[in-house]
Amino acid sequence: MSPGPRVPRLRSALFVPGHRRDFLAKLAGGEADAAILDLEDAVPDPEKESARREVARWLGARAPESRPAACVRINPLARGSLEEDLAAALVPGLLAVLVPKLAGPEDVLHVEAALARQEARAGIEAGRIRIWPIVETAAAVRAAFEIATASTRIAYMGGSAGADGDLARELGFRWSASFEETLYVRSKVLVDVRAAGVPNPMTGVVTNLRELSEVEAFARQSRGLGYAGMMLIHPSHVPIANAAFGASPEELASARRLVAALESAERAGAGAIEHEGRMVDAAMLRVARELLAEAGAPEGKGSGR
Repeated sequence: MSPGPRVPRLRSALFVPGHRRDFLAKLAGGEADAAILDLEDAVPDPEKESARREVARWLGARAPESRPAACVRINPLARGSLEEDLAAALVPGLLAVLVPKLAGPEDVLHVEAALARQEARAGIEAGRIRIWPIVETAAAVRAAFEIATASTRIAYMGGSAGADGDLARELGFRWSASFEETLYVRSKVLVDVRAAGVPNPMTGVVTNLRELSEVEAFARQSRGLGYAGMMLIHPSHVPIANAAFGASPEELASARRLVAALESAERAGAGAIEHEGRMVDAAMLRVARELLAEAGAPEGKGSGR
């Protein structure tokens, strides 16, 4: 199977309970890069079928290229509702299916086969819908690289290490303001995901709805580790994640100056040069160009995303 079309960079991905029509109605025009329509934990068991209907209705009523990008979190495979969940979710324009509580690569392959069947049924280009594994079991942490390399559909992946969540219960850690209890898990999963070539590692979540400074601290620490974006549970967290995982005007201006300086040095036959008090070389040039490309800013001018 081919790798599929290029996928958008996500800084923020907001969970929305799939059965809440009032919440779904507020998504259009929001700041989140992606909406994760939830069929799993945010939906009580008696509302599961209602959630499938509401998700199908919302997805079917929007243009494929609308913002925010549309994703759906299905129920755990052990529940036995994979086909029903996918049938409700698969429409042209769906970006990704989030798979919770998976244990290993065999779970990815199971979802991949079901997606292929549902794409054929819905007349969607084969391989277009992405798989987004959520690392929230001890087994998944241990097998993160094998999970990340199980399918070329995987473009987003990361851990959900929030307070009192599934992974917290499995590992027994207690959430603190320093987040040090999740540092190893986030770092280990990040290395595995990056080594597998998955382009958009996603961290999350912070469950504190009132202390936005905690959300910002976690987002900036995760960005410092190397994550590209964050899963969120409240709209007030969205601008914080967008700022933390996006490029500031100052960073873009610095990148443009670096590109100009190194390109000038290359034309003069130089490799590494001193630039604004530090040594820079071709590796930094690649990073600067990638930063500008992700932000949609031309190398000569432009602003943040």
